[in-house]
Amino acid sequence: MKLAFAASAFALLAISCTSMSGPPPLAAADYAKILAAPDRATKLEALQGPDQADDAARKPAEVLAYMNIRPGQTILELEGGRGWYSRLLSEAIGPSGKLYAQYPPEFGYGDAAYKGRQDAGQLKNTTIVKSHFDDYSAIPDASVDKVIWILGPHEIYFTPQNAPAGLGEETKTYSEIKRVLKPGGEFIAMDHAAPAGEDKKTSAQTNHRVDPAVILATAKAAGFTYVGKSDVLANPQDDRTKRAFDPTVRRHTDQFLFTFRK
Repeated sequence: MKLAFAASAFALLAISCTSMSGPPPLAAADYAKILAAPDRATKLEALQGPDQADDAARKPAEVLAYMNIRPGQTILELEGGRGWYSRLLSEAIGPSGKLYAQYPPEFGYGDAAYKGRQDAGQLKNTTIVKSHFDDYSAIPDASVDKVIWILGPHEIYFTPQNAPAGLGEETKTYSEIKRVLKPGGEFIAMDHAAPAGEDKKTSAQTNHRVDPAVILATAKAAGFTYVGKSDVLANPQDDRTKRAFDPTVRRHTDQFLFTFRK
């Protein structure tokens, strides 16, 4: 009798733990329909080329699966660039989800790119946020499921010519990320890796890279819990010394991908 009771209790506990952990993660194949959209093979005005042309190098299905992007989520995408990932995130969260696509006003190329996407009927669930990286005052506290920063955490150590004061202070940036996340929400950071130990400002200014250890230490200092990483975009053949835009390594830099939890 006691054994039967213990077995039943264990089964109930297992079911309870499964339900508390939420639905199982999605797989890369679950994003196939989004990636196969016909207009991703068409070059929109103000974009550098068709979105689909970069799929082989950027491995979006694997990245989206790692980030576990699913319908209904609210996402803040930092430094949206020309909206390449914004398009995919917007489709993956669906009409019941909400995407905030952020970029600094100094990155003016984003204006035409996002307008082109919206004119083409994309990003219907998306709000554009033009701000520095340390100010998301347009976004309510604890309202976001995931903050995603793709190839951009180095930017707070980079000083462009049209922003001599920089694009955001480090501590305040991470504080803002934490503020907008829901309890248990995730901060997902991807960037071009710099050599271990290299000064963060030097690597950002010179090569648009950052030592992965800098992001780990800064996120932990901000109170985030490190969850894990993916090596899907790692490239040990990259010695990390060239500019991220160098044609010999462009789209094939050694990239790290970390997840932290609030």
